[in-house]
Amino acid sequence: MNTTTPIAAALLAGAALLGGCASTAPQQSSYSSQEQNMGYGTIDSIQVVASKPANSGAGAVAGGLVGALLGNQIGSGSGRTAATVAGAVGGAVVGNQVEGSRAQARDSYQISVRMDNGDYRIVTQDSVYDLRVGNRVRLVDGRVYRY
Repeated sequence: MNTTTPIAAALLAGAALLGGCASTAPQQSSYSSQEQNMGYGTIDSIQVVASKPANSGAGAVAGGLVGALLGNQIGSGSGRTAATVAGAVGGAVVGNQVEGSRAQARDSYQISVRMDNGDYRIVTQDSVYDLRVGNRVRLVDGRVYRY
């Protein structure tokens, strides 16, 4: 009986389940009904937001491989196949947890801008450089720059 097919299927399914659909892209919120690429305004507030980066899935894949190898050493026949699948799933879960605990939290800045036309925009970006509350700013493509 060929045991590589169930192992590969279990590893792919585990990696897909644990990989998730996470995104670390900056987010922009708008109270306006029209989306604009550029505008001018004044900073109302700046808040620091701690964001933990998403898992890449590499820990789950590596853990799944190690778990499958260890599970394959147990038993024979269909018991070996079951142990291999269980080892792959358990290893993927443990690997994902280890990767998640090692990820370093980063600070992002949530900047609230009152636009000249009366709209409010909330922009999240990785740094504020020399931006302060009350500064006149230009909003270009989802980033805030001093004006």
